[in-house]
Amino acid sequence: MTSTAQPDDLSIGAFSDDAPWDLSQRVNTWRAEVPALRARTAAQVPTLLQRHRLPPADRVVLTTARLGWAVVMWRLVERRRAARLGRREVSRAGLSLRLRRAFERLGPTYIKLGQILSSGEGVFPPELVNEFRLLRDRVPAEPFEAVREVVEADLGRPIEEVFERFDRVPVAAASIAQVHPARLRTGEEVVVKVQRPAVARLVEHDIAAMSWLAPLLIGRIPVASLANPPALVEVFAETVVEELDFRLEADNMLDIARVLAETGQRSVVVPRPHPELVTRRVLVMERLDGFGWDDVEGMRRAGIDTSAVVRALLIAFLEGATLYGVFHGDLHGGNLFVRTDGRVALLDYGITGRLDEVRRIAFLRLLMGGTLNDQRLQLAALRDMGAVPADTDLEALARDLGLDKPVVDPTTMAPEALLAEVRDLTKRLLEYGARFPKILMLFVKDLLFVDGSLATLAPDIDLFAEVTAIAAYFTTRYGERIAHDIGIDPRLHPVDMAGVRAAVGIGDEVEQLTYRDLQARRELIHRRMEDHRKRAERPRRAGWRRRTGS
Repeated sequence: MTSTAQPDDLSIGAFSDDAPWDLSQRVNTWRAEVPALRARTAAQVPTLLQRHRLPPADRVVLTTARLGWAVVMWRLVERRRAARLGRREVSRAGLSLRLRRAFERLGPTYIKLGQILSSGEGVFPPELVNEFRLLRDRVPAEPFEAVREVVEADLGRPIEEVFERFDRVPVAAASIAQVHPARLRTGEEVVVKVQRPAVARLVEHDIAAMSWLAPLLIGRIPVASLANPPALVEVFAETVVEELDFRLEADNMLDIARVLAETGQRSVVVPRPHPELVTRRVLVMERLDGFGWDDVEGMRRAGIDTSAVVRALLIAFLEGATLYGVFHGDLHGGNLFVRTDGRVALLDYGITGRLDEVRRIAFLRLLMGGTLNDQRLQLAALRDMGAVPADTDLEALARDLGLDKPVVDPTTMAPEALLAEVRDLTKRLLEYGARFPKILMLFVKDLLFVDGSLATLAPDIDLFAEVTAIAAYFTTRYGERIAHDIGIDPRLHPVDMAGVRAAVGIGDEVEQLTYRDLQARRELIHRRMEDHRKRAERPRRAGWRRRTGS
């Protein structure tokens, strides 16, 4: 149902111009229940995480067997091979492969955990991220009869009464749900997200098992980023339980669409959820399509400015988080299309960051502290987000982290010194009780995705110029509001470009920095660290060969 007139609901949300239905003229019958649903979901998490004296035997035994076998085989095969070759990446890759296979066998909950880890480029080891990316599109689909049963049970009528066509083969199959193209009896082209049968109960059992096992794994999982399994389980539980009720996801869609409309960010569009066909396990929504996020050549052939695409996504993300306290929490290439008009279609709102006022202000202070090079302001913001305990002495923390010392370009540091500094910094943070709360993890994960997108969509833009332009945008448009919220008027405080340069470890003599330049710096540091590691391991390998006679 396409009309040449602009749909009225564009005044309440950033939707497509071709409306299959007008949300301003139809009541979302499912939305009244959402506040109570959110409260119940939040209250459910502590109960799920409670560690009982006796474990949930069946899932604990199965989980221990699968993961234990993966680790044992890794020690017997890849770890030994890596020691002989002197190549640590062989060891990490082997462990990541075996963990991914174990997660697949353990089912939907672990596949979902793997998918979340796969979005953590820069947070988790690259071998783990690359291997777990395979979990995004290698999940076997449920049989169509199981899908039909869920749809008919939740909608309360035969599938043929609602849909003129319902494709039996899904276009996507993930851990929690799968998505089927369809056409309503009223003629609209839609996609239908259907939750896997019994997945909610399985997730509850698996979280109970994870909570029981996690304390036993501290220091035993040989992947540095997973050194705190209980915290990871807590973040995962907070995230996944929200995905088990699609009414929450549909509400997230409308909230983010509203924020985009209020900020005037029409360069990002949200699919319209159906005003009536949304239940706990079924979500019918408008069908959107476009170029895949990585199809840079296709976009450029269509005349799309790919630099503008990634810039618009970043600005919309920052506006939502810092000014409205809501943002899409799972940005990755599978959740984004670029439409032929250059606008970004943003999909899949199961994971959405929501900030109370204290944490929203903290996010705003964190970013403001970055532009002003005010490290105390940033530490205070991190404290208010829960990254360090509320009673932390921030002055002592700043001293212990060496924030009062001159910035040193990491490309000029000896590998031994750089390694020592990283180890020392990590130790000090842990001594202060530092943690990675869910909302900060989602925020950082999204920023890392945008960072990676620059490599393909905008490798030659001047990063310093972009920082200046984005800061100017926020200052011009929201200066008064920012001043009201945090007591610092950005109109009176220009961006400290010396601080921006210091953040990437370069001096004032560098006037321009493209993303290609930044990548080259990172690769240089990585190469030097690898060379240092190989030199350090040669004596150990020689000793191992003497002992084994090889």
